Amino acid sequence: MALISLEDLDGLEDEELDNDITDDPDSMEDDEQQRLYTHWQAIASTHQVSVPREMTGPIQELTQRNQTQEREQVPFASISQDEKLGEVLFEERVYPAGKWACITKGEKLYEQSISMGFMKLMKFICKENSVGRYLGMTVPIVNSIQMLEDGNGFQKDILTAYYLPAEFQANPPQPTDPDITILQREAVRVITRTFFGTTTEETIMPQINLLWEMLGPSEEMHRNSYMVAVYDNPGVSCRRNEIWFIRRDP
Repeated sequence: MALISLEDLDGLEDEELDNDITDDPDSMEDDEQQRLYTHWQAIASTHQVSVPREMTGPIQELTQRNQTQEREQVPFASISQDEKLGEVLFEERVYPAGKWACITKGEKLYEQSISMGFMKLMKFICKENSVGRYLGMTVPIVNSIQMLEDGNGFQKDILTAYYLPAEFQANPPQPTDPDITILQREAVRVITRTFFGTTTEETIMPQINLLWEMLGPSEEMHRNSYMVAVYDNPGVSCRRNEIWFIRRDP
């Protein structure tokens, strides 16, 4: 995900967080919060998004949790892999039905939409929910895109979805933000291909075209809708993402 996403704060080295420590615990906490906020703001500004001050608490919460807790993988079953010279070109998977927290944003740029959406989801994850507790991070965050009628770009509205951890699937916490909806999404069968780097409309479109070249003509896949799965920190140079092609229902 270009911009604010899952692991932005992983880019901060431990020594950054240890600088300027004083004997005053309150001052130490304030200094840490400011460093983290400044880091997120710097990332956001390169993509024309501003991080509101109200995100300071969730940023610190997610950072501390990321240091001590593993992220839960969204469950799936691998169906097949297509390989060439030992390299996986693409993989077919089935993701089971499950409950997701979803939000739709329609900003000018794709990366603005997913960033604004994820910041709201992040507050939901970090205690702004009916159980009042940190829910836990799952990966990947999945962004659903719809193509324009001419196939040369994306529609503005982007749905960003966070899979609820296993312990909350049966009885999901409710968001306090009315923009977030808990949805029961049906099982989906997808063809996935990994790519690395940032995720913007300009970087995603070539990945869509490349996978179509590999697959060849097919009526089994949707051509007007795709998903982009995001796993890693946008601050690193070799981020892992996936483009997902969605199989039509049989």
